[in-house]
Amino acid sequence: MSKAKAIAVLSGGLDCCVATSIYSDDYDITAITFNYNQKSLDEEIKAAKRICEKFNMKHVIIDLPWLAEISNSSLNSDEEVPEVSLEELDDEQKSLENAKSVWVPARNTVFCSIALSYAESINAQIIIVGWDYEEAVTFPDNSKEYLESFNKTIEYGSFDDIEIKAPLIDMNKKEIVKKGYEINAPMELSYSCYNGTHNHCGLCESCKRRKRAFEEAGLDDPTDYIN
Repeated sequence: MSKAKAIAVLSGGLDCCVATSIYSDDYDITAITFNYNQKSLDEEIKAAKRICEKFNMKHVIIDLPWLAEISNSSLNSDEEVPEVSLEELDDEQKSLENAKSVWVPARNTVFCSIALSYAESINAQIIIVGWDYEEAVTFPDNSKEYLESFNKTIEYGSFDDIEIKAPLIDMNKKEIVKKGYEINAPMELSYSCYNGTHNHCGLCESCKRRKRAFEEAGLDDPTDYIN
């Protein structure tokens, strides 16, 4: 009996790696990585390909040149990505400033709309995303409210019974790392750095949250950091 089909929005990052791993045994997954000229594009593609090879998943890269052109995010412009200290990770005002710096216009809305189109075209039942509670504090398109709203949009806007699944939506990064360890997710294959250096920079907010998560979980961090 063939497995039901799924789409995974897979940047190659820690969160989407764990989220995709949760469904890897039960679904025939097609993973999508988006190119919006982000600094980390090459490393994201490498990581996503490694994860796809691990699970024998089809990997599709979708180019979004127009999103690169309209964005002034530090993720895909000449602006420097902010550096943060560990103490600042829990400073909501500082985190909000950083979030606005790396914000790409309506990114998750664009990604999920395209993923929905792809899901309809192959008769997939679910779309897998790595949204989590910790990032939802400052990124509104990672929140449970956003998830519920988008699923309601699909209910009204699609003939098909498709649902976005965000299994990490109530977890912080430490809990995600623990979950990944429990299910043997290939977290060592994932890549999280905003700057796109071969080894993680260790200074951007994404690196800092990744590093802290492994430390707080009491697990060996397989990541190579420059700093």
